Amino acid sequence: MAANEKNVSFYEALKMLAEEKGIEPELLIEKIETAVGIAVKKEYPRCENVKYTVNERTGALEVALLKEVVEEVEDEANQISAEEAKKYSKRYKPGDTCIIPLDTMHFGRIAAQTAKQVMKQGIKDVERSKLVEQWGELQNEAVSVKVLKVEPATGNATVEIKGNEVMLFRSEQLPGDELHENDMIKVYVSGASPADRRPMLRISRTNRDFIKRLFEQEVPEIFEGIVEIKSISREPGQRSKMAVVSNDPNVDPLGACIGPQRSRISKICDELCGEKIDIVIYNDDPCEFIKQALKPADVISVDIPDEEVKSCTVLVPDNQLSLAIGNKGQNAKLAAKLTGYKIDIKPESGFFEG
Repeated sequence: MAANEKNVSFYEALKMLAEEKGIEPELLIEKIETAVGIAVKKEYPRCENVKYTVNERTGALEVALLKEVVEEVEDEANQISAEEAKKYSKRYKPGDTCIIPLDTMHFGRIAAQTAKQVMKQGIKDVERSKLVEQWGELQNEAVSVKVLKVEPATGNATVEIKGNEVMLFRSEQLPGDELHENDMIKVYVSGASPADRRPMLRISRTNRDFIKRLFEQEVPEIFEGIVEIKSISREPGQRSKMAVVSNDPNVDPLGACIGPQRSRISKICDELCGEKIDIVIYNDDPCEFIKQALKPADVISVDIPDEEVKSCTVLVPDNQLSLAIGNKGQNAKLAAKLTGYKIDIKPESGFFEG
């Protein structure tokens, strides 16, 4: 009786947990049955047939070994003699399957720990599925959110998305972000957390694709597919480069992205705390594309000995070397990421004085 009451309490706790997490009780029961099955297999590794269920009506956890009733036992793990089987039921005869109930308290510490871990992971998986289902429409999108609070010690911010509180970690904020309660900002929803962590929505302002989504929202030509973003490289909060191409000869891709009196690009830069954004023209010819990627520097020539190696040597005027390389190598680094080529920049004279 005590064991049954314990199981009933277990089932009630299970229902409460399901309601708290917004999970169907049946899904949790399935995970727990799997966990118990693993625990039993650890205890009886050679037994091929195990029955384990949670009785939803009584809450009883039912676990049993299933053995074939035989006249002469050859496999003790999966067979039982007719005489021994009669201890469980006088009706058993050779050829029947004998159900041998197990004491659920017998599995021991290792089995219990195994069940706990599998159940814990099962709950994570279910929660993550619910999370993806709930936020699927926002995944990989840029959305406006309201800052609810900022932790002074860590700089982590809590924001509101569709009536829910979501954490925006300081590491996912821009270096220039100074967030305050009630601020309205935009964030990029990158999806649910990795499988080995607690399920939660991941949002960011440093993600490279955040740039793409902001331009899609601000530039109708990009949203409609007339202007296409081919690649983006970014150092969050400092500088980005974006390569674009027009699918309509009558539409200037640079003009579309920059907007009248720089209105479109200025709005995006303001959202990104003044992050500088270079818009360049994409070209299928890698030499021409590399020249564009190194703007605002002028390039004399690009030499690609072997396109398979994705490496090139770029020649620039002596007075353009610093501009081509950029502060702390930033321009060259972003150009390399944008094009996918390793870029070695050299001055026209072979040496540089400055």
